[in-house]
Amino acid sequence: MWVPLQDLGSGPALWVPPLRGSHGLELGKERGCTLWPSRPSCCNYKSTIGLSLLQAYITSLSTKLWEPGKMTNQNVVVADTNSGINLAITVHVTNSSIFTTAAQKPPAAPGGYITISRKKLLKNLEISGEARLNAWVNSTRTSSPTHVKSTPSVNDDQSSWILHHPSALEMFEQIIDASKGKQIVMFLDYDGTLSPIVDDPDRAFMSKQMRATVRKLARFFPTAIVSGRCRDKVYNFVRLAELYYAGSHGMDIKGPAKGSKYKKGSEGVVFQAGSEFLPMIDEVYKELVEKTKTTPGAKVENNKFCLSVHYRCVDEKKWSGLAQVVKSVLKEYPKLRLSHGRKVLEIRPTIKWDKGKALEFLLESLGFANCTDVFPVYIGDDRTDEDAFKVLRERGQGFGILVSKLPKDTSASYSLQEPTQVMDFLQRLVQWKRLAFQRQSRV
Repeated sequence: MWVPLQDLGSGPALWVPPLRGSHGLELGKERGCTLWPSRPSCCNYKSTIGLSLLQAYITSLSTKLWEPGKMTNQNVVVADTNSGINLAITVHVTNSSIFTTAAQKPPAAPGGYITISRKKLLKNLEISGEARLNAWVNSTRTSSPTHVKSTPSVNDDQSSWILHHPSALEMFEQIIDASKGKQIVMFLDYDGTLSPIVDDPDRAFMSKQMRATVRKLARFFPTAIVSGRCRDKVYNFVRLAELYYAGSHGMDIKGPAKGSKYKKGSEGVVFQAGSEFLPMIDEVYKELVEKTKTTPGAKVENNKFCLSVHYRCVDEKKWSGLAQVVKSVLKEYPKLRLSHGRKVLEIRPTIKWDKGKALEFLLESLGFANCTDVFPVYIGDDRTDEDAFKVLRERGQGFGILVSKLPKDTSASYSLQEPTQVMDFLQRLVQWKRLAFQRQSRV
């Protein structure tokens, strides 16, 4: 069977050829799968990328299907489980917007084939141990490399990606047209969006020009900062009391103390999700600080409702070892989960709350929960911002803007390359709104 397989980062899917002979699985017509005698001619690139992921997936799949009383319906044969696996992975790009030519799926086998979505497959790949940690490391190297390389292939990929995620600056007039007659509400990530990514997270200061721009923005539009940082720390960076602040990936939210001018009579918004986890998070923080001392460059940050283990300044050879240390600590805390962002491991409570939930909560707090005339705009650069991008797509309102110099798999509609472009976009919004007010005053 051919299954799209992908590491946990952004990038094209990998179509995995079947294991042959006694080394594999054979799925019957009830499952719509069969054994392929050879790989299709359109795929001729062999790679060992993702081998550990494939092995773990096969083990997981065979375990789930090998249950007494279910073999008749599923018609599964698992043979020679002690045999070694010796195969090559064939790369086949599918449904990827970063390549100009759409690749074809493998030809249908007798009895058909099943298509496993990328999202569903990754959800099933709950791999423990070194395989998943290595996937994180490889994903980080791909999505956030130390040096951006410029080659004809990379340039072609970026050009094609830009066609599907055009610059918000170049598409500014179209964006304004889509927002006419609606209330724009601004949501901004901090690190990598309002401030540059720096080696020391404690020195991620925003420029005076950016602060002045955000201050002007808040005069015309409801504006919120949504960050993985501790809310108090983000506020100390931004220092604008008229904004809404959602820290710890949206788990700690507070609005302007005097209420919002956009919702008359409203009191200061205060919301905290997962307060019961605070003692546990403090305990894990102390343990991680102690156990990461032997890794030069590692920094553990307490964001109150979540923790961040930064490894931007850690030697690449030590990334996997550091991730193993973090994972070993979390084994004793099943109510905490581990994810990763741009050269940072994130530790959060296992509650259904993220930046997307924070966006919806803030819209409701502003009185826009069920409004059709609201136009939310979310700008962010991290994987955790994808939750907000997806919410906007599901609502069919507003849009997301990804800040990135590299092509990435994203639910955002538009792109900007760096914080300076974010500032340019925000300044154009302010200028447009100011001119609109001036025209109205003349009428």
